[in-house]
Amino acid sequence: MDTLWEASTIIRIVLAGEALALVLALAPGVTGDRLTYFGMASFSTQWIALMAMGMLFLGRRRLSRASPMLGAQAALVALLVSTWLVSGLAWFFLRDIWHEPGAGWLGLTVQLTVMALTVGLLGLAAFRAHWHIRQMAVRAKQAELEALQARLRPHFLFNTLNTGIALVHSRPEEAERLLLDLSDLFRAALAGPAEVTLDEELTLARRYLEIESLRFGERLELRWNVTASPADLLATRLPSLSVQPLVENAIRHGIEPDSRGGSMTIDVASEGPLLKVAVQNSVPEGVGGSGKGHGIGVAAVRARIEAMAGGGGTLETMRTPDGFTATLRIPKVAGTA
Repeated sequence: MDTLWEASTIIRIVLAGEALALVLALAPGVTGDRLTYFGMASFSTQWIALMAMGMLFLGRRRLSRASPMLGAQAALVALLVSTWLVSGLAWFFLRDIWHEPGAGWLGLTVQLTVMALTVGLLGLAAFRAHWHIRQMAVRAKQAELEALQARLRPHFLFNTLNTGIALVHSRPEEAERLLLDLSDLFRAALAGPAEVTLDEELTLARRYLEIESLRFGERLELRWNVTASPADLLATRLPSLSVQPLVENAIRHGIEPDSRGGSMTIDVASEGPLLKVAVQNSVPEGVGGSGKGHGIGVAAVRARIEAMAGGGGTLETMRTPDGFTATLRIPKVAGTA
């Protein structure tokens, strides 16, 4: 919904309105001066489109909490209402020069309503098809993520159990904590796709990193920088296992291959209407600038975030001079600071 008020979207809507006005002006059966007809058609289509967008902008807070299809239906209703308002105003102020001299307000309204309804229904059908394809892509990415995690879990489980066995006699309390953390991780993994709060997702990532800290010891230098407010962390929701795969990638492709270990920094901060979670890790010397290997699960996480946030959430990855960074941005819940 937020993309409706981007400059590129507004320009495309204006150009589409002008194209529709040109088609109407060149259509057979038009009487009188076609240039005048084009001017009137252009005037009406632009006002109808802009007024409909204005209505959607006024109701954006409620629509942001509605389902995408309900938002598309609301857009169709706004288009029809704006059509009736513009046709009424056009007939009141421009009836002396509008279209055919004998055309009444009712005929004008019916004509514009039919055109708006046709365009709106075509747009609704296109959006429905686009949303269906997008949901199928998200399901495919989710299946890909689950398949990848199914291959990675035995390796992680094997390493974790070996670490636990080594700690049982020398440090039994840490061995107990390791098993409790492992239980929380597998409970979240077996629960399947679901939405959780950002606070819960960060807690899960902490559990994972506690296990890996016991395994790597001093080889893992870990820093947490959480400046976002606790209220935002508890209110903002995202798909389960969105942050943990990013942390796992950092361990597997940044820390584990380096015999000397490495460092990882997790920043959680507020950026206006968004919350940012940045996972930065060092990389072994000699690794190229492409960040090869960090693609595991990243595409699936990105698709799930974008689908849940209606395009408002993003996941960006980039090679930096200090290593590799994955940055997740999630919209805050409406009403949070």
